[in-house]
Amino acid sequence: MTRRNCREMRVGELTPLGQWERPGEFFRLRLEGQGFERWEPGQFVMLRPLAWGPEILWGRPFSIAGADGGGVSVFFQVVGRGTARLAQLAKGEAVVVWGPLGNGFAVEPGVPTLLLAGGVGLAPFLGYASAHPNPANLDLFFAHRLPLACYPYADLAETLRAEELCEQRPEDLQAIIERLGERIAERAKNGLVLACGPTPFLRTVREAALACGARTQVSLENRMACGVGACLGCVSKDGAGHHVQVCTQGPVFWAGDVQI
Repeated sequence: MTRRNCREMRVGELTPLGQWERPGEFFRLRLEGQGFERWEPGQFVMLRPLAWGPEILWGRPFSIAGADGGGVSVFFQVVGRGTARLAQLAKGEAVVVWGPLGNGFAVEPGVPTLLLAGGVGLAPFLGYASAHPNPANLDLFFAHRLPLACYPYADLAETLRAEELCEQRPEDLQAIIERLGERIAERAKNGLVLACGPTPFLRTVREAALACGARTQVSLENRMACGVGACLGCVSKDGAGHHVQVCTQGPVFWAGDVQI
């Protein structure tokens, strides 16, 4: 990690989204500061507030949901100690940020591109859509389990052709799998497919893409500690069975180049 991509930033805004069982389950976090003039949609950042003590040693990785010369934004769900503490940040608190990290998604302005998101995997596509030079060529398919208001889906649905399916019953899962296969097959001849979400979701996408020959990239959500390739905590395997570091060689891979 270089000094250039590690910096202290300040909380500009922490906004709760729709509630589920616990109030304030989902949040948008805007951090203010310089260093994000150049970034690629699909890259991520590691965050660690200065207020964290030794009880939480490592930072937490988050996809970049948007960035500019004034700061960076992420979207997250409270799922553990780290994200619970992030949800308690106050405006002006200092956060150590390292990034942008990893490799981003392919951007092909003239190619019809399908965005496949599962749950919080919607986050990188906020930045992808806002930075894309030709959003008219983008379509979104979003699969989720919790109420739609918990996610920033409306932001994308305002500007893109968007479709969503909610998994509430066992039969809904099969409907989602079938629809994923249909949407991917539509892009098999002259399109691009980009996917981010939980591992079972990405595994389904990968299998469908390889079956029909669709050019597809997947963004893995492996657990990370350092984000810069030192701890080897995020290792996966490539298509040949060799180990790859998701933080430095990913998180975005071509579907045939990584095992899920």
